[in-house]
Amino acid sequence: MTITDPPARADLPREQTWDIEAIFATPDAWEQEAAAFPADLEVLKTFQGRLGESPETLAQFFQTDQTLRQRLGRLLSYASMTASVDGHDTVAADRRDRGNVLASQYTAASAFSSPELLALDEDTLREWLKRSELQEFAVPLERLWRTRPHVRSAEVEELLGALGSPFGSARNIHPTLANMDLDFGSVDGVRIGHGNIDALTGSADRETRRLAWEQYADAHLNVKHGMAAALATGVRQNVFTARARNYLDALTAALSSTYIPGQVFHTLIETYKANLSTWHRYWAVRARWLGLERLREYDVKAPLSAAPPIVSYPQAVDWIAQGMTPLGSEYVNTLRHGLTDGRWVDYGLNQHKRQGAYSNGVFPIKPYIFMSWNDTLPSMSTLAHEIGHSMHTHLSWAKQPYAHARYTLFAAEVASNFNQAMVRKSLFASQPDTDFQVALIEEAMGNFHRYFFIMPTLARFEAEIHARVEAGRSLSAPDLNALMADLLADGYGDGVQMDRERSGIMWGQFSTHLYSNFYAYQYATGIAAAHQLLSAFDDDAEAARQRYLTFLGEGGRLDPLDALRNAGVDMEKPDAVEKTFEVLAGYVDRLEALLEERLASGLVSS
Repeated sequence: MTITDPPARADLPREQTWDIEAIFATPDAWEQEAAAFPADLEVLKTFQGRLGESPETLAQFFQTDQTLRQRLGRLLSYASMTASVDGHDTVAADRRDRGNVLASQYTAASAFSSPELLALDEDTLREWLKRSELQEFAVPLERLWRTRPHVRSAEVEELLGALGSPFGSARNIHPTLANMDLDFGSVDGVRIGHGNIDALTGSADRETRRLAWEQYADAHLNVKHGMAAALATGVRQNVFTARARNYLDALTAALSSTYIPGQVFHTLIETYKANLSTWHRYWAVRARWLGLERLREYDVKAPLSAAPPIVSYPQAVDWIAQGMTPLGSEYVNTLRHGLTDGRWVDYGLNQHKRQGAYSNGVFPIKPYIFMSWNDTLPSMSTLAHEIGHSMHTHLSWAKQPYAHARYTLFAAEVASNFNQAMVRKSLFASQPDTDFQVALIEEAMGNFHRYFFIMPTLARFEAEIHARVEAGRSLSAPDLNALMADLLADGYGDGVQMDRERSGIMWGQFSTHLYSNFYAYQYATGIAAAHQLLSAFDDDAEAARQRYLTFLGEGGRLDPLDALRNAGVDMEKPDAVEKTFEVLAGYVDRLEALLEERLASGLVSS
């Protein structure tokens, strides 16, 4: 694969960009709405002290608040999306920061509502909730009642709400450094960037891989102290907020926001650690395939296939649609429209485009997908992942009122990983060519490496750094690097020769995940739940389809663990994680069998 410098944003074909004009037709339209929004928040003050006045007043408040939250969602989405596509666009960066200020202003303006609602007579409220205009707000109120021990007075709540903007500084400093100030240099005449680092570290040329991996790490190491200060600030903010709200610890506080008991987190981590031998076996097989005595970290993404397929965007759309046919024609037709004419996806690679991929639903307009396309199976897999999120959003909006439509991040990662697993299963069955099979195993292992190796490692990292701050300890760059290197060493075993300093800065390369307050673990629980859900299609495909589509359509009406239990998965038990390690081991078995075939045929030397 030839790697070239990406074009400027303005030079991308329209069809490779998302339909952001559906949110705001022009930047000026965003400016007008942003200017009007603070004054419109004043209407919330007219409800303060009156929520228990009558069911009609309460319904008016809920509807007014809901409208404001929808408007804020559009402002924040447009601001973050325009900043994502060009990290050097200072106007977009300023717009994003102003959006965060607006969010803080909304939080402060609405802060009175939770304490006031909790002070009202619960029996009276339950009687009011039987009225048609209030029924859709029953679930949010039930969840609010659960938080009673953690909601403070109206004055304290307003203060905590106002902290949103200054507390956002650490979250913004780290990605600003990563996206705007770091210079990664060049390899083979190609500028290294967030958008092409995976392609460069996946090069067939070992020297290219080494230089790209080392230079990318070194650039982060050059600002490790600044990044460490930002991360330490973010962790201290999480600990402060947890204590201010009377939670046992930061982990409990973070998980409570998505209604997840701590047992789920601990079960994941313990089951992951108990199965690390599967990863150790994979490193050994990969080294043999590559003809290396021992892997280096820049070999982890080295291509195994001599002839990986070139996958155009239209071909990927076809394969994804084909793979998702077990979910029915309505699902597939909507998916195909979103990926093509609907312009849900911004997939063109341009200069200064930030790293990664995400799906962002902008109610009631459409879900959007951000990524950078590079004509590979991993790109197709990323697209399948993100359209899983977007279809989850689409079905939640279709089946639930706005008050119930927003699902948790925990549930979100199930839908995205399910799509990847189902498409991969389809391709294994429909593409028998050996080179394709090797490339597909490689894609699968790359996906598992990110979600079932890196993310549990980041989760362990998060748990430890929060525990250190809670114990009154500091978080210096050398300490963070040493911790990360130790955790990676657990996963590598003897199969990978480490460069501990460069390995240790991996935390600095996740400038968004580590500021989302225990988000990374949900990638691992998501991939685990997804594979257990997929396995049910082998027993009774129609029943499994109905249960899965029901899960997607529940949105946030049920707690995510309850919605998953209804679909057949209990994440408080280790079964789903163990099942997914079985799938992982199966890929290693396939790869090893293909290696033995090649050794026997003389295609590679032992």
